[in-house]
Amino acid sequence: MSATAAPAGKAVGAVPDANRWKALVFIALAQLMVVLDATIVNIALPSAQQDLGISDGNRQWVVTAYALAFGGLLLFGGRIADLWGRKRAFVLGLGGFAVASALGGAATNEAMMFGARALQGVFGALLAPAALSLLAVMFTDGKERAKAFGIYGAIAGGGGAVGLILGGFLTEYLDWRWTFFVNIPFAVVAAAGAYFVIREPEGSRNRSPLDIPGVVLSTVGLVALVYGFTRAESEGWSDSLTIGMFVASAVLLAAFVAVEAKVKAPLLPLRVITERNRGGIYLSLGLAIIAMFGLFLFLTYYLQVVQGYSPVKTGFAFLPMIAGMITGSTQIGTRLMTRVAPRLLMGPGFLVAALGMLLLTQLEIDTSYAAVLLPGMLLLGLGMGTAFMPAMSLATLGVEPRDSGVASAMVNTSQQVGGAIGTALLNTIAASATTSYITDHIGGATSPAQQQLVQLEGQVQGYTSAIWFAVGILVAAAAIAVTFINAGRPADTVVTGSADETAGDELPIPVVAH
Repeated sequence: MSATAAPAGKAVGAVPDANRWKALVFIALAQLMVVLDATIVNIALPSAQQDLGISDGNRQWVVTAYALAFGGLLLFGGRIADLWGRKRAFVLGLGGFAVASALGGAATNEAMMFGARALQGVFGALLAPAALSLLAVMFTDGKERAKAFGIYGAIAGGGGAVGLILGGFLTEYLDWRWTFFVNIPFAVVAAAGAYFVIREPEGSRNRSPLDIPGVVLSTVGLVALVYGFTRAESEGWSDSLTIGMFVASAVLLAAFVAVEAKVKAPLLPLRVITERNRGGIYLSLGLAIIAMFGLFLFLTYYLQVVQGYSPVKTGFAFLPMIAGMITGSTQIGTRLMTRVAPRLLMGPGFLVAALGMLLLTQLEIDTSYAAVLLPGMLLLGLGMGTAFMPAMSLATLGVEPRDSGVASAMVNTSQQVGGAIGTALLNTIAASATTSYITDHIGGATSPAQQQLVQLEGQVQGYTSAIWFAVGILVAAAAIAVTFINAGRPADTVVTGSADETAGDELPIPVVAH
């Protein structure tokens, strides 16, 4: 990568799309649908399990089927978007997601439910990278890009918590099936709007032949990795199949890197991830998601099981986190991104989030919401929102248009894999701490009421032990962001593709604001 000064932070020769702000509305709507779906189904799961007769052993597949398809196919989906065109991939992804959601809502047995969830994952893997890469190629002006990614970052960060509220309302007052059907109007409106409004820039497709070995190795390798962590959560880390999945994943992904270094038209050009800024983004973002996904899970259980909140009340309890994320992303991140270097937003952002987590380590059975949970979630949201916004923007900044799909897919992959790791790792830590606490204290409980109290205390002890680990993970994310990311203010420099990497290619090397 080389850098050259350019005025006003604009891409040289770039003509802004007249409909770009209208397009942002539909791209953001699609992103909201995908993020909502990740949490909304969790709220409905107990009701769906009872209705469809899904066993306790199989219920995890409602979540796992989606995670495997989505996480495993993201890189392939990003490459398809580069090959077919991002608008086409975006609209097709929305249509497929709507059909899969309709099948999920109409499910009559567990097989139909699992199949619908897997199909949602497949089309989500096509839709998510297409949405982010459309933003990357449509918004080239530094200040406009900051605003656009501020909105996108707020939705990416806060949508999951909105899903908890919406899922609670739909499950409590209508029926669990509406947690699937609600996706259909989102998808139809976003697809129709995108079809008529989005105009993809000319000459930005990557028409190179598809890297089939890369597709197979990356897909199977990522599926093995996600399944390994998912299985570790239910069967334990010493389970032979769990270990086998991790070993297989390591071998397959190592083979994938070796193949990508040699083939002429790789699925994931190594230049996308070896550039230190993008590498730092993918790593720090993945770590932050590990911490955040685990916390969502623990706080949901803490509020409902320990504090006795209803699903709707639980959703509303997360509102301060949503408000913090929106404020951090659209007000702090957007306003400062063109004035300070990204690492000076991401590093402190992750540390503020860690401070919020630190407050939540003080949870007890009767902890006051106003005294501990409210400020903790507010700080967590502010920090994450501030850090997510420059991360989303920088991850695709300076990427050649032909690579924007796979670069966007890597952002989603780091989030998806981070979510799988976070849920499994932090759940294991929490379960171990809970078991240890109950074993040590149950002997002194003589009455059923005292035994129940020890059980609840053990759960809270497990949550706080895991949250301590999450604090450390966020501090590590901040250190990586400050160490690896050395890009200046977006308005200062222009990043160009490396000529030696693109020699002989039919596409021109773009010059993008950095």
